Amino acid sequence: MSVEVGFWRVDGDQRKIHFTPMPDERRLEDIITRDLGVVDPNLLLIGRQVNTAFGAIIDLLALDADGNLVVIELKRARTPREVIAQLLDYGSWVRTLEDDDIARIFADHQRRYHPGREALSLDDAFKARFGVPDLPEELNEGHRMVLVAGELDAASERIVTYLNEEHGVAINAVFFRFFRDGDAEYLSRAWLLDPSEATPAARETRGEGPWNGEYYVSFGEGPRRSWQDAMKHGFISAGGGSWYTNTLQQLEPGDRIWVNVPGRGYVGVGRVTERATPITEFTLPDAEGVSRPVAEVISRVPDPDEPEDELEHYVRVEWIHTVSLAQAVREKGFFGNQNTVARPRTSKWPHTVERLKVRFGLQRAETKEPGTHVNKPMQPETGLKEA
Repeated sequence: MSVEVGFWRVDGDQRKIHFTPMPDERRLEDIITRDLGVVDPNLLLIGRQVNTAFGAIIDLLALDADGNLVVIELKRARTPREVIAQLLDYGSWVRTLEDDDIARIFADHQRRYHPGREALSLDDAFKARFGVPDLPEELNEGHRMVLVAGELDAASERIVTYLNEEHGVAINAVFFRFFRDGDAEYLSRAWLLDPSEATPAARETRGEGPWNGEYYVSFGEGPRRSWQDAMKHGFISAGGGSWYTNTLQQLEPGDRIWVNVPGRGYVGVGRVTERATPITEFTLPDAEGVSRPVAEVISRVPDPDEPEDELEHYVRVEWIHTVSLAQAVREKGFFGNQNTVARPRTSKWPHTVERLKVRFGLQRAETKEPGTHVNKPMQPETGLKEA
């Protein structure tokens, strides 16, 4: 049972200020969307009017400081049965969301409601909101649902309390009292249940989808190879065993690759121009433009006399965009893999590619033609290779 809140004016003649229902629940929605703190000061709003996979629309979606999702739905003029059934339906969908889904929802929210701030990542927003150095390792380990109402009827109280206490459903209700004292207006908030009583529910994972035609590359910065060399001379490489080099054979001229340095972030995107070649056959132009063995040109070289199955292999690349290791891009929800080359089918991969386009400033899809220094637009299909 909720706790009744009362207000008294005590300056001059002491008198109670009587509450009334919110005259227009649309006004309550405006108040909440301007400042979600009136519902809960410990939330980060990540989505408004969020489209679900089944055609319904969630009023508000937020993250708490533990990385759990919070669905917030306004009661409006619906019956208790209707709005609570809707909340449970939303919960059944929200529990399936992965990190990349959540990051995508946030990115869409930025585009729709905060134009000019599209480059703000979920990572940075979360860290700034909660004052932490990083996001939790996994988002959406649990979720909860909140019903918001201008006033709460007895039926809603019974249903929410029953679901929470008898079945462990992480659902709660918050309602607002509207007070008017002359020209001044006030709003008070009361929870039906202590918010700490709503235990987040578990989530499930999803399967794989089709490949989008873009290749992922893991570049192992270390004693054998330098990203600075790769960026300067136009190549990627791998070695130390067939497990690392075999996947390089997937790459054909024209393939587009997105390069990730494990532990640092994404550092470049480019087009493959030649197939993989062992160190014993790979050449690069020196400072005078003379073609020489790679070991004579780059700064960090593995032993060319290694056993054949451990030799470093190189793939020549025409870079579209690169950044230094210090500027490497990392965000929660990005795809990562230890394979040197991968054709990811997880939903994280297309999200990663789209976010990298934003972070690398490639929305206009500009690149350089090989051998020139003139920017030229990519094809209208943004350079995607047909799968």
